[in-house]
Amino acid sequence: MVVEERPGGSPGSRLVPWLARLFVYPLLAWTPFGLMRFAAVIDLMAVVLRPPRGTRTARVRGLGCAAEWVRAKDVDHRARRVILYFHGGGFVLCGLRTHRRLIARLSRAAGVPVLSVAYRKPPGVPFTDTVEDCVAAYRWLLARGYAAGDIVVAGDSAGGYLSFLTPLRAVAEGLPRPGGIVALSPFIDLDHAARPGKDPYLPVSRLPALGSLLWPGILPTDPLWGPAHADLSVLPPVLIQAGSREVLRADAELMAAALERAGVPCRLQIWHGQVHAFQVFADLAREGMAAIGEAGAFVRTV
Repeated sequence: MVVEERPGGSPGSRLVPWLARLFVYPLLAWTPFGLMRFAAVIDLMAVVLRPPRGTRTARVRGLGCAAEWVRAKDVDHRARRVILYFHGGGFVLCGLRTHRRLIARLSRAAGVPVLSVAYRKPPGVPFTDTVEDCVAAYRWLLARGYAAGDIVVAGDSAGGYLSFLTPLRAVAEGLPRPGGIVALSPFIDLDHAARPGKDPYLPVSRLPALGSLLWPGILPTDPLWGPAHADLSVLPPVLIQAGSREVLRADAELMAAALERAGVPCRLQIWHGQVHAFQVFADLAREGMAAIGEAGAFVRTV
Protein backbone atom coordinates (compact mmCIF):
# COMPACT_ATOMS: atom_id res chain seq x y z
CA MET A 1 0.00 0.00 0.00
CA VAL A 2 1.21 3.47 -0.89
CA VAL A 3 -0.28 6.38 1.10
CA GLU A 4 -0.05 9.71 -0.70
CA GLU A 5 -0.82 13.01 1.03
CA ARG A 6 -2.14 15.70 -1.30
CA PRO A 7 -2.26 19.43 -0.47
CA GLY A 8 -5.45 21.47 -0.26
CA GLY A 9 -6.81 24.66 1.18
CA SER A 10 -7.77 26.58 -1.95
CA PRO A 11 -10.48 29.26 -1.49
CA GLY A 12 -12.94 27.07 -3.35
CA SER A 13 -12.31 24.07 -1.13
CA ARG A 14 -13.07 26.22 1.91
CA LEU A 15 -16.33 27.36 0.32
CA VAL A 16 -17.59 23.87 -0.59
CA PRO A 17 -18.19 22.60 2.98
CA TRP A 18 -20.17 25.74 3.84
CA LEU A 19 -22.39 25.43 0.77
CA ALA A 20 -22.85 21.69 1.28
CA ARG A 21 -23.87 22.13 4.91
CA LEU A 22 -26.33 24.85 3.93
CA PHE A 23 -28.02 23.06 1.03
CA VAL A 24 -27.10 19.34 1.03
CA TYR A 25 -27.03 18.47 4.73
CA PRO A 26 -30.70 19.39 5.41
CA LEU A 27 -31.85 17.29 2.44
CA LEU A 28 -29.90 14.23 3.57
CA ALA A 29 -30.60 14.68 7.28
CA TRP A 30 -34.34 15.25 7.28
CA THR A 31 -35.85 13.62 4.19
CA PRO A 32 -37.78 10.49 5.27
CA PHE A 33 -36.54 7.33 3.60
CA GLY A 34 -40.12 6.70 2.49
CA LEU A 35 -39.86 9.68 0.15
CA MET A 36 -36.81 8.22 -1.58
CA ARG A 37 -39.16 6.68 -4.15
CA PHE A 38 -39.34 10.19 -5.59
CA ALA A 39 -35.56 10.52 -5.70
CA ALA A 40 -35.60 10.35 -9.50
CA VAL A 41 -36.71 13.99 -9.46
CA ILE A 42 -33.22 14.99 -8.29
CA ASP A 43 -31.66 13.44 -11.37
CA LEU A 44 -34.20 15.16 -13.60
CA MET A 45 -33.39 18.54 -12.03
CA ALA A 46 -29.69 17.90 -12.67
CA VAL A 47 -30.27 18.48 -16.39
CA VAL A 48 -28.94 21.99 -15.74
CA LEU A 49 -25.50 20.51 -14.92
CA ARG A 50 -24.16 20.60 -18.44
CA PRO A 51 -21.06 18.51 -19.26
CA PRO A 52 -17.96 20.23 -20.67
CA ARG A 53 -18.15 21.49 -24.24
CA GLY A 54 -17.64 18.76 -26.81
CA THR A 55 -18.88 15.91 -24.60
CA ARG A 56 -20.80 13.20 -26.44
CA THR A 57 -23.39 10.96 -24.81
CA ALA A 58 -25.32 8.00 -26.19
CA ARG A 59 -28.01 5.96 -24.47
CA VAL A 60 -27.36 2.24 -24.08
CA ARG A 61 -30.12 -0.30 -24.69
CA GLY A 62 -30.23 -3.92 -23.63
CA LEU A 63 -29.41 -3.60 -19.94
CA GLY A 64 -31.91 -3.99 -17.14
CA CYS A 65 -31.33 -0.38 -16.12
CA ALA A 66 -30.54 2.99 -17.65
CA ALA A 67 -27.00 3.54 -18.92
CA GLU A 68 -25.13 5.78 -21.32
CA TRP A 69 -21.79 6.19 -23.01
CA VAL A 70 -19.97 9.40 -22.08
CA ARG A 71 -17.05 10.56 -24.22
CA ALA A 72 -15.06 13.72 -23.70
CA LYS A 73 -14.03 15.80 -26.70
CA ASP A 74 -11.46 14.03 -28.91
CA VAL A 75 -11.99 10.63 -27.24
CA ASP A 76 -12.42 7.98 -29.93
CA HIS A 77 -15.66 6.00 -29.58
CA ARG A 78 -13.85 3.00 -31.10
CA ALA A 79 -11.33 2.86 -28.26
CA ARG A 80 -11.06 -0.62 -26.78
CA ARG A 81 -10.17 0.62 -23.31
CA VAL A 82 -13.08 1.76 -21.16
CA ILE A 83 -14.19 2.85 -17.70
CA LEU A 84 -17.29 1.28 -16.14
CA TYR A 85 -18.67 3.90 -13.72
CA PHE A 86 -21.20 3.60 -10.89
CA HIS A 87 -22.50 6.90 -9.48
CA GLY A 88 -22.81 7.75 -5.80
CA GLY A 89 -25.81 9.00 -3.87
CA GLY A 90 -26.23 6.79 -0.83
CA PHE A 91 -27.55 3.94 -3.02
CA VAL A 92 -30.92 5.74 -3.29
CA LEU A 93 -30.16 9.10 -4.98
CA CYS A 94 -28.63 10.55 -8.17
CA GLY A 95 -28.26 9.09 -11.64
CA LEU A 96 -26.88 9.74 -15.11
CA ARG A 97 -27.44 13.52 -15.14
CA THR A 98 -26.05 14.30 -11.69
CA HIS A 99 -22.70 12.70 -12.50
CA ARG A 100 -22.38 13.37 -16.23
CA ARG A 101 -20.10 16.38 -15.71
CA LEU A 102 -17.73 14.49 -13.39
CA ILE A 103 -17.70 11.45 -15.67
CA ALA A 104 -16.96 13.55 -18.77
CA ARG A 105 -13.96 15.03 -16.99
CA LEU A 106 -12.77 11.58 -16.02
CA SER A 107 -13.16 10.48 -19.65
CA ARG A 108 -10.97 13.36 -20.77
CA ALA A 109 -8.34 12.74 -18.09
CA ALA A 110 -8.13 9.04 -18.94
CA GLY A 111 -8.58 9.41 -22.69
CA VAL A 112 -11.21 6.65 -22.81
CA PRO A 113 -15.01 6.43 -23.10
CA VAL A 114 -17.02 5.76 -19.95
CA LEU A 115 -20.05 3.51 -19.57
CA SER A 116 -22.14 5.22 -16.87
CA VAL A 117 -24.67 2.92 -15.20
CA ALA A 118 -27.80 4.13 -13.39
CA TYR A 119 -28.42 0.93 -11.45
CA ARG A 120 -31.87 0.27 -10.01
CA LYS A 121 -32.16 1.53 -6.46
CA PRO A 122 -33.84 0.62 -3.19
CA PRO A 123 -36.48 0.91 -1.93
CA GLY A 124 -37.98 0.30 -5.38
CA VAL A 125 -36.05 -2.94 -5.78
CA PRO A 126 -34.10 -5.16 -3.36
CA PHE A 127 -30.39 -4.40 -3.13
CA THR A 128 -29.59 -7.71 -4.81
CA ASP A 129 -31.06 -6.24 -8.01
CA THR A 130 -28.78 -3.21 -7.65
CA VAL A 131 -25.71 -5.43 -7.56
CA GLU A 132 -26.98 -7.58 -10.42
CA ASP A 133 -27.34 -4.48 -12.62
CA CYS A 134 -23.69 -3.63 -12.00
CA VAL A 135 -22.41 -7.14 -12.71
CA ALA A 136 -24.64 -7.31 -15.80
CA ALA A 137 -23.05 -4.11 -17.12
CA TYR A 138 -19.58 -5.63 -16.73
CA ARG A 139 -20.74 -8.80 -18.44
CA TRP A 140 -22.27 -6.66 -21.23
CA LEU A 141 -18.89 -5.06 -21.95
CA LEU A 142 -17.15 -8.43 -22.06
CA ALA A 143 -19.78 -9.78 -24.44
CA ARG A 144 -19.06 -6.90 -26.81
CA GLY A 145 -15.41 -7.73 -27.12
CA TYR A 146 -13.81 -5.55 -24.47
CA ALA A 147 -10.92 -7.37 -22.82
CA ALA A 148 -11.29 -7.59 -19.04
CA GLY A 149 -7.82 -6.09 -18.58
CA ASP A 150 -8.88 -3.03 -20.59
CA ILE A 151 -11.83 -2.27 -18.27
CA VAL A 152 -11.39 -0.11 -15.17
CA VAL A 153 -14.30 -0.17 -12.72
CA ALA A 154 -14.85 3.15 -10.94
CA GLY A 155 -17.34 4.91 -8.70
CA ASP A 156 -17.81 7.49 -5.97
CA SER A 157 -19.28 7.01 -2.49
CA ALA A 158 -21.96 4.31 -2.84
CA GLY A 159 -20.60 3.74 -6.34
CA GLY A 160 -17.19 3.19 -4.75
CA TYR A 161 -18.70 0.34 -2.75
CA LEU A 162 -20.11 -1.09 -5.97
CA SER A 163 -16.75 -0.66 -7.73
CA PHE A 164 -15.36 -3.26 -5.31
CA LEU A 165 -18.38 -5.50 -4.93
CA THR A 166 -18.95 -5.82 -8.70
CA PRO A 167 -15.50 -7.32 -9.54
CA LEU A 168 -15.74 -9.58 -6.49
CA ARG A 169 -19.11 -10.92 -7.63
CA ALA A 170 -17.96 -11.13 -11.25
CA VAL A 171 -14.93 -13.24 -10.36
CA ALA A 172 -17.09 -15.43 -8.11
CA GLU A 173 -19.29 -16.06 -11.17
CA GLY A 174 -16.30 -17.15 -13.24
CA LEU A 175 -15.67 -13.90 -15.11
CA PRO A 176 -12.15 -12.47 -15.48
CA ARG A 177 -11.11 -9.61 -13.24
CA PRO A 178 -10.93 -6.06 -14.65
CA GLY A 179 -7.71 -4.14 -15.19
CA GLY A 180 -8.11 -1.78 -12.25
CA ILE A 181 -10.42 -0.09 -9.74
CA VAL A 182 -10.81 3.63 -8.96
CA ALA A 183 -12.79 4.40 -5.80
CA LEU A 184 -13.59 8.02 -4.91
CA SER A 185 -14.57 8.44 -1.25
CA PRO A 186 -15.87 4.85 -1.17
CA PHE A 187 -18.44 3.62 1.31
CA ILE A 188 -17.04 0.33 2.64
CA ASP A 189 -17.80 -0.43 6.28
CA LEU A 190 -21.27 -1.79 7.14
CA ASP A 191 -20.51 -1.25 10.84
CA HIS A 192 -21.84 2.29 11.08
CA ALA A 193 -20.85 2.63 14.73
CA ALA A 194 -17.19 2.40 13.66
CA ARG A 195 -17.17 5.97 12.31
CA PRO A 196 -16.58 8.49 15.10
CA GLY A 197 -16.59 12.23 14.56
CA LYS A 198 -18.52 14.60 12.32
CA ASP A 199 -18.64 15.18 8.60
CA PRO A 200 -18.95 18.62 7.00
CA TYR A 201 -22.22 17.65 5.36
CA LEU A 202 -22.89 13.89 5.52
CA PRO A 203 -25.37 13.13 8.34
CA VAL A 204 -23.53 10.24 9.96
CA SER A 205 -26.43 9.63 12.35
CA ARG A 206 -28.57 8.39 9.46
CA LEU A 207 -26.18 5.66 8.33
CA PRO A 208 -27.60 2.98 10.68
CA ALA A 209 -31.12 3.50 9.30
CA LEU A 210 -29.80 3.33 5.75
CA GLY A 211 -27.98 0.12 6.60
CA SER A 212 -31.16 -1.43 8.00
CA LEU A 213 -32.95 -0.54 4.77
CA LEU A 214 -30.29 -1.99 2.46
CA TRP A 215 -28.88 -4.92 4.43
CA PRO A 216 -31.53 -6.06 6.93
CA GLY A 217 -30.17 -8.69 9.28
CA ILE A 218 -26.70 -8.69 7.68
CA LEU A 219 -23.64 -8.78 9.95
CA PRO A 220 -21.06 -6.05 9.23
CA THR A 221 -18.39 -8.74 8.80
CA ASP A 222 -20.35 -10.73 6.20
CA PRO A 223 -17.85 -11.16 3.31
CA LEU A 224 -20.72 -11.41 0.83
CA TRP A 225 -21.70 -7.77 1.46
CA GLY A 226 -18.71 -6.22 3.24
CA PRO A 227 -15.90 -5.78 0.67
CA ALA A 228 -13.23 -5.33 3.32
CA HIS A 229 -14.01 -8.80 4.70
CA ALA A 230 -14.05 -10.65 1.37
CA ASP A 231 -11.19 -12.46 -0.37
CA LEU A 232 -9.57 -9.43 -1.97
CA SER A 233 -6.63 -11.31 -3.49
CA VAL A 234 -8.61 -11.67 -6.74
CA LEU A 235 -8.76 -7.88 -7.28
CA PRO A 236 -6.59 -5.82 -9.67
CA PRO A 237 -4.57 -2.69 -8.74
CA VAL A 238 -6.62 -0.05 -6.90
CA LEU A 239 -6.58 3.73 -6.51
CA ILE A 240 -8.58 5.16 -3.58
CA GLN A 241 -9.08 8.89 -3.08
CA ALA A 242 -10.60 10.45 0.06
CA GLY A 243 -10.83 13.87 1.67
CA SER A 244 -9.14 14.43 5.01
CA ARG A 245 -12.31 16.00 6.47
CA GLU A 246 -14.83 13.33 5.50
CA VAL A 247 -16.05 10.62 7.83
CA LEU A 248 -15.64 8.02 5.08
CA ARG A 249 -11.91 8.58 5.21
CA ALA A 250 -12.05 5.75 7.77
CA ASP A 251 -13.62 3.50 5.11
CA ALA A 252 -10.89 4.36 2.62
CA GLU A 253 -8.17 3.55 5.15
CA LEU A 254 -9.93 0.32 6.18
CA MET A 255 -10.15 -0.88 2.58
CA ALA A 256 -6.57 0.09 1.77
CA ALA A 257 -5.30 -1.86 4.78
CA ALA A 258 -7.39 -4.90 3.78
CA LEU A 259 -6.01 -4.74 0.24
CA GLU A 260 -2.48 -4.56 1.60
CA ARG A 261 -3.05 -7.69 3.67
CA ALA A 262 -4.38 -9.43 0.56
CA GLY A 263 -1.30 -8.46 -1.47
CA VAL A 264 -3.23 -6.22 -3.88
CA PRO A 265 -1.36 -3.11 -5.13
CA CYS A 266 -3.17 -0.08 -3.73
CA ARG A 267 -2.58 3.67 -3.75
CA LEU A 268 -4.47 5.59 -1.07
CA GLN A 269 -4.61 9.35 -1.61
CA ILE A 270 -5.72 11.62 1.25
CA TRP A 271 -6.53 15.11 -0.02
CA HIS A 272 -6.04 17.72 2.70
CA GLY A 273 -9.06 19.79 3.69
CA GLN A 274 -11.40 18.09 1.20
CA VAL A 275 -14.93 16.84 1.84
CA HIS A 276 -16.76 13.71 0.74
CA ALA A 277 -16.66 13.10 -3.03
CA PHE A 278 -14.92 16.45 -3.53
CA GLN A 279 -14.27 15.58 -7.18
CA VAL A 280 -17.95 16.35 -7.84
CA PHE A 281 -17.25 19.97 -6.80
CA ALA A 282 -14.36 20.46 -9.23
CA ASP A 283 -16.02 23.60 -10.60
CA LEU A 284 -15.46 25.28 -7.23
CA ALA A 285 -12.28 23.68 -5.89
CA ARG A 286 -9.16 23.10 -7.97
CA GLU A 287 -8.29 20.08 -5.82
CA GLY A 288 -11.23 18.24 -7.37
CA MET A 289 -9.89 18.79 -10.87
CA ALA A 290 -6.39 17.73 -9.81
CA ALA A 291 -7.76 14.53 -8.27
CA ILE A 292 -9.67 13.71 -11.44
CA GLY A 293 -6.45 14.20 -13.39
CA GLU A 294 -4.62 11.74 -11.14
CA ALA A 295 -7.45 9.23 -11.45
CA GLY A 296 -7.21 9.52 -15.23
CA ALA A 297 -3.45 8.96 -15.10
CA PHE A 298 -4.00 5.81 -13.03
CA VAL A 299 -6.46 4.49 -15.63
CA ARG A 300 -3.91 5.08 -18.38
CA THR A 301 -1.30 3.19 -16.35
CA VAL A 302 -3.30 0.05 -15.61
